[in-house]
Amino acid sequence: IGMAVLLLIPSAKKNAIRIWANVAALAGFLVSLPLVFRFDKTADGFQFVERASWIPSLGVQYLIGIDGISLLMVMLTTVIGVVAILSSWSAIQERVKEYYAMFLLLQTGMLGVFISLDFFMFFVFWEVVLVPMYFIIGVWGGPRKLYAAIKFFIYTLAGGALMLLGILALYFQHYSQFGFYTFEVEKLMALTL
Repeated sequence: IGMAVLLLIPSAKKNAIRIWANVAALAGFLVSLPLVFRFDKTADGFQFVERASWIPSLGVQYLIGIDGISLLMVMLTTVIGVVAILSSWSAIQERVKEYYAMFLLLQTGMLGVFISLDFFMFFVFWEVVLVPMYFIIGVWGGPRKLYAAIKFFIYTLAGGALMLLGILALYFQHYSQFGFYTFEVEKLMALTL
């Protein structure tokens, strides 16, 4: 939502863009803050689980939730997001709107990676993270930004392809053992390899 509103602000209003990006990042932190107090440290498994059928024929579902590690990663992402956006206030002078849009998209993708309980969703969010990261490095990076962006692209492309192969191997292995397809992390962890 923060990025969608940001795109409606005219590019010439740089301070309004900066203020809105900071408000959106702070709102993300404030929304995630109650998770700390409502999280039951004594409970096993995932909490705050939301599930909806997405592509049932392939066994893909919208499935999110958190455990202790993902809670820490969500909080770290939202805290550092606020600090990073605030600290870039005077550092970014050109293409301000694009920078903050990419940063908010990056933060959304990272949060999705940490809360996904379906490997298909995880992979989609993982790839979403790579797009704004490439542009942030390539447009606003240091002196060798194009070299760094291309290197980042090559390494993440290779890593993403290997990760996809691993996910698909688990996906097909689950079908051969249990007779149905799923990308659900907990069900894939039940595989005997």
